[in-house]
Amino acid sequence: MTQTYIGYYFKISPKSPWDEILLAQLQDLPFESFEMSETGLNAYVAEKDHFEPFLSSISLLENKELKIEYTSRSIEPENWNTKWEEAFEPIEINSDCVIRADFHSPFNKKYELLINPKMSFGTGHHQTTHMMLELALSLSLKNKTVLDMGCGTGILAILASKMGAQVVDAIDCDPWCVENAKENVAKNLCQNITVVLGEKIKREDSYYDIIFANINRNVLLEQLPSYAKVLRPKGSLLLSGFYKEDIPVVKERCNRFGLQIVETKQKESWCALRFKNE
Repeated sequence: MTQTYIGYYFKISPKSPWDEILLAQLQDLPFESFEMSETGLNAYVAEKDHFEPFLSSISLLENKELKIEYTSRSIEPENWNTKWEEAFEPIEINSDCVIRADFHSPFNKKYELLINPKMSFGTGHHQTTHMMLELALSLSLKNKTVLDMGCGTGILAILASKMGAQVVDAIDCDPWCVENAKENVAKNLCQNITVVLGEKIKREDSYYDIIFANINRNVLLEQLPSYAKVLRPKGSLLLSGFYKEDIPVVKERCNRFGLQIVETKQKESWCALRFKNE
């Protein structure tokens, strides 16, 4: 991969909760990855997807209640990969599950997920991914059919495979994420995962016992009808990528399709919900 990326480095005062709110707004732009810093937030976009004025739609930058400063610069691909390797630390989800890169020493856990994040979202460090992994670990996935929408690194699909899922489909609209997910699937020796490029469910004649969707509120609300269409009776839909304030609208939308909320998780201002197809 030889394309150049542009990094945006935001300094926010006060930092909390504005860094999380800024992240939510930036997700409407074609940024490919984010990382929290001690002073704010860093965001990265492929140069080919960059345009001017790039941040004109970000209303938070005009908010007088806080101070936001930012700089931007080009990042060469080789420097980016080195940066990720230096910054990526293993993370334990629970006593059975750890996420690490292949250059880290083994932890001898029941589920060791080898992830090279590159430019993709989903290492377990962000609250939404962490909560989705916790929800998945609480379920029985043995012999289940699983769909991972907006798969990013493929981390949820890989966990499902390691937990005994029979078939796992993973979909992402970003070619870079699809490439990265396929690499991670291969690293984890998961032979029952199919990773495809797309914005919507490819095979609406397929049905799933479990659906993961860690995206953002607007996309989730738009795609919920298609999720409900392919979710088997008694199946579970796991959603994240939105704030606690969004729970009522997400819940109401799911209820329209016969999906009932059965579990709620919250980390800081982020939420994850599990619905059941009753």
